[in-house]
Amino acid sequence: THSLRYVYTATSGVPDFPEFVSLGIVDGMQIDYYDSNTKRVVPKQDWMAKTEGSDYWERQTQNSIADEQTFKANIDVAKQRFNQTG
Repeated sequence: THSLRYVYTATSGVPDFPEFVSLGIVDGMQIDYYDSNTKRVVPKQDWMAKTEGSDYWERQTQNSIADEQTFKANIDVAKQRFNQTG
């Protein structure tokens, strides 16, 4: 049996750190990476880079951009609810 997990981190106003980061993890091994600065999903394992074509990485990038927008909206709502507008 195998496991696939995604870890998302969204921040607001943290110096020198992307506002959004996504990691794909299979069986405890990081397989890809996305952040709001680069706006690209990149493989972190050679076997992922070799087995998946450019269409896969473009789809993953578009999915991650959508995830980033969702998390940003959620942070904006949380900031409003907790009166943290700065």
